[in-house]
Amino acid sequence: MIVNPKASSVTRRGLVVAQKKLADRHDLTVHETTRQHHATRLAHRAMKEGADVVLTVGGDGTVNEAVNGLMGTECGLAPLPGGSTNVFARAIGYPNDLVEATDVLLRTLDQGGGFTKGSLGMANDRAFVFHVGAGFDAAVVHRVEARSPLKRLAGHPWFIASAIRTWGSPERRHLELTMTADDGRTAGPVQMAVAMNVNPYTFLGNRPLDLAPEVSLTTALSVVALDSMALSDVVPAMKAAFGSETGLANTGGQHHWVDVEGITITSPNPFPYQLDGEPVDPVTELRLSHRPEAVTFVVPAN
Repeated sequence: MIVNPKASSVTRRGLVVAQKKLADRHDLTVHETTRQHHATRLAHRAMKEGADVVLTVGGDGTVNEAVNGLMGTECGLAPLPGGSTNVFARAIGYPNDLVEATDVLLRTLDQGGGFTKGSLGMANDRAFVFHVGAGFDAAVVHRVEARSPLKRLAGHPWFIASAIRTWGSPERRHLELTMTADDGRTAGPVQMAVAMNVNPYTFLGNRPLDLAPEVSLTTALSVVALDSMALSDVVPAMKAAFGSETGLANTGGQHHWVDVEGITITSPNPFPYQLDGEPVDPVTELRLSHRPEAVTFVVPAN
């Protein structure tokens, strides 16, 4: 078990209960992360030492780091919730509560199932598990993480406040991204682009934001984008994400590409991007690709 003790919803009581449940029935070793990318090294070392499953207790960033240490191996990864949103854990079927998710994991392991080969996305040679965002979406994440204590204390309201402030800032008007897929599809300029490995894009409370319902661990990537963040484009996109079985449209300022094996996003000026909810330094070119059956996930049994 790799624990991020600074994750938003990790509590000592929840950890004690979850660890006791697991240790009663399995050989459990617990490590806490102390620095960036520590989970990558811990996961890789656990695999080398013969672990059957690496469990993460933290947010999506902790899951991302562990995945980057387990690519191409048979060691399973089970993401248990400990962050503010826990998109990936919930997307593959875990409850948004550590103790409940631990019970689900134990039942899955008891049934001898759950080990599933799943795809990853690659972003400039780093793996992502659920999505990469470029442009406006990433600018919001950068603003949120710049004051991370507020993220832990305020949660979703801080994300919403950051989105509103970013929407009203001058930087939004200077986002001009061009998307070029390997199969020849092009679009641009766009102000926001998201490549997704699983759906949903995120959760607002208990409600999923379904930008691309068709994408899963067994498909290629889906890419969605908006020409602008003007209300005339954003409002229809939000309605589609909340009320449509197909997610964003592929018309009227919206782009929705399925089965994307590779895509390059470029801009004449450095643009922000985020990887599984974690901000990354701005770039002028972002290369994204699909890597099938790259990691073994422990997916909850039905």
